[in-house]
Amino acid sequence: MKRNTFKLTWVGLLCGAGLLLAGGARTASTERHAFTADAIPYGPAPAFVAPGAQLAVLEGNPSGSSGDYTVRLKMPSGYRIAPHWHPQRENVTVISGTFKVGMGDHFEESKMADFPAGSFAFLDPDMHHYAMASGEVVVQVHGTSPLQFNYVNPKDDPSRK
Repeated sequence: MKRNTFKLTWVGLLCGAGLLLAGGARTASTERHAFTADAIPYGPAPAFVAPGAQLAVLEGNPSGSSGDYTVRLKMPSGYRIAPHWHPQRENVTVISGTFKVGMGDHFEESKMADFPAGSFAFLDPDMHHYAMASGEVVVQVHGTSPLQFNYVNPKDDPSRK
């Protein structure tokens, strides 16, 4: 009888500890450390990309002077990003849709490669590239701050318009 009581007490304590740990995990996820796809906080994209896209900062500060960041960019079909380059490495994962990317100083749709959902690419600093959404596209970009766009042709910079 004492042995069964002892076992039941331990099982109860372990279950209680498990509930406390699970509660702690839920608290962390509600503090913007985890997101379900439908709860990602999209808002207007910054002025360094053309109007029409939406941006969500998932972690870090992309405009900070240092540190890691992760953002998602949601683009409508046909959305274009003119030839540009970044001073830091850019890591891109296609979450949904087909993202078209070309390399070089001139936007040439016929020379773009298709990257469907699930694709990943990284672009080293100073690589000149351009992009376009084929259908609605969501990409996730992560890297080291600051996230900076340098347009090959300054006239293409939407923040100057």
